[in-house]
Amino acid sequence: MTNSPLVGIIMGSRSDLKVMSRAAELLTELEVPHEVRVVSAHRTPDWMFEYAASAEGRGIEVIIAAAGGAAHLPGMVSAKTILPVLGVPIPATALNGVDALLSIVQMPKGVPVGTLAIGEPGAANAALLATAIVAGTRPELRERLRAWRAARTNEVLGDTDLSSSR
Repeated sequence: MTNSPLVGIIMGSRSDLKVMSRAAELLTELEVPHEVRVVSAHRTPDWMFEYAASAEGRGIEVIIAAAGGAAHLPGMVSAKTILPVLGVPIPATALNGVDALLSIVQMPKGVPVGTLAIGEPGAANAALLATAIVAGTRPELRERLRAWRAARTNEVLGDTDLSSSR
C-alpha cells in the first residue's frame, strides 16, 4: 500500500481537531494513508484554493472537510475539485452545529458535498465513508473495513442480555 495520503482531512481551525481527531484515529486504525491540515475558507482563501486544486495531483482521492458556523469550507473546496468532498458540521456556535449542518447540506445543484452528522459521529462516519470510497480498488482496505464492521457487530451480539442490568 502507498504511503502517500489518499484522504485529506481539513478543518477551518485547530480547535476543530477536537472533533476531527476521531476521523484521523479511525483512518489510522484502518491503515488508510491520510493528512490533516488547517485550511480556513475565510482566513486563508488562497491556501484553500491551492489545497483543493492540488489535491488530486498529489494522490488525494477523498477530502473530508469540517467546518462550523457558516461552514463555507466544504462547499468552496468542492467547487474547486472533482474529488468527493465529505462535509462534517462542527458544533462551534450557539446553534451547536445546526447552522453548519444546514449550510453544508444545502449546496447548490452541481457542487455536491456529502454531508455527515454533526460532531464526532459525523467525523467517524466520514472516515468510514472515505475508506469505503478508496477501498473500491484496494482489496486489502475492503477487508480491513469489513473486519472493522464485523467487530462492531460482535460487540453488540456479545452484550445483548441486559436482564441483570435492572
